[in-house]
Amino acid sequence: MDELILVKYGEIILKGLNRRLFEDKLIKNIRIALRGLGNIKVSKAQATIYVTPMDDQVNISKVIERLQKVFGIVSVSRVAKVEKDIEEIQKAAVSYLTPSFNQYKTFKVETKRADKRFPIKSPEMSRRVGGHILSQVSHLSVDVNHPEIIVHIEIRDTGAYVYAEKVPGPGGLPVGSNGKATLLLSGGIDSPVAGWMIAKRGIELEAVHFFSYPYTSERAKNKVIELAKILNVYCGRMELHIVPFTDIQLAIHEKCPEEQLTLIMRRFMMKITEKIAVKNGSAALVTGESLGQVASQTIQSLGVTNAAVDLPVFRPLIGMDKEEIVRIAKRIDTFETSILPYEDCCTVFVPKHPNTKPKLSRILAAEQHLDAEEMVQKAVEGTETIVIGE
Repeated sequence: MDELILVKYGEIILKGLNRRLFEDKLIKNIRIALRGLGNIKVSKAQATIYVTPMDDQVNISKVIERLQKVFGIVSVSRVAKVEKDIEEIQKAAVSYLTPSFNQYKTFKVETKRADKRFPIKSPEMSRRVGGHILSQVSHLSVDVNHPEIIVHIEIRDTGAYVYAEKVPGPGGLPVGSNGKATLLLSGGIDSPVAGWMIAKRGIELEAVHFFSYPYTSERAKNKVIELAKILNVYCGRMELHIVPFTDIQLAIHEKCPEEQLTLIMRRFMMKITEKIAVKNGSAALVTGESLGQVASQTIQSLGVTNAAVDLPVFRPLIGMDKEEIVRIAKRIDTFETSILPYEDCCTVFVPKHPNTKPKLSRILAAEQHLDAEEMVQKAVEGTETIVIGE
């Protein structure tokens, strides 16, 4: 009896003639995610990926922990592989799963016969394995409607597999299978969640952060680097661009109406991010904006912000409330870092009465007092790039 991991994917199966490209990308991402965990073979057959430890030094629990954070994976199962023989399968069902049986009182068996050459059909296979378990584990009883544990039997071309637990994966599509986008990454709760959500759709990410020293501290910068490292676990290698933003904020504060400060600042952020994105091959921008959450996120304000750039702007949080966003942030482990009390540039020079229903014409008129092109170019040239996940 050998032990390995079965990795199942869902949406990829629907990709028709392009399916193999998505599968190959997922396998590549899995191999990258498992670096440093030992000698592990990753292979594919019958819409399933097999992750096989090639020596006893591999910690299977750590492998599963890493796989749970790879986009494209629907579930991960630690399994026993045996010969396609009914007696071997029955023995494995008892010996391999006894530690799990000890925690429960009811069970049922589900069989999937992917290898149609196997002579015993699925219902009969489930009945015979279930009967053997009942004869060997005295405290268990069958409950086909609401079992506490399900014994899974899969008969495949490569062998027979016995397991009980399906550990959920993040789902989605493999990172890098659907293009590249640039995330405006602040130190708050929302933008890391937005990056995670868009990466789940197969988007490769790079990130831009605006840093207003000395109004924001080095601790604020380090906080964002830490957020990028957390996202790296899910999103893979990422370039984090740190943009010097102090001079632009001071100029806006000096020359523009107070009620327009936040929105004009936001437009400059978009312009700078677009320059960096185009330079690095990104096809879209990503923000953590949620409709109506703050003054710069009203429907009118978002329209004015969009007008600053030509690239499409993705806002995966647009219809979510704060509780929903916080729930995801806690699940992906960004929340505790995001709430560290180090201010980012968005908290500098905040107007007392921001304009919530701005007119683009008035914003453009105010920006005439600024040398926008030169300011943007200077900020791009002064940008520091940090590679996360090399």
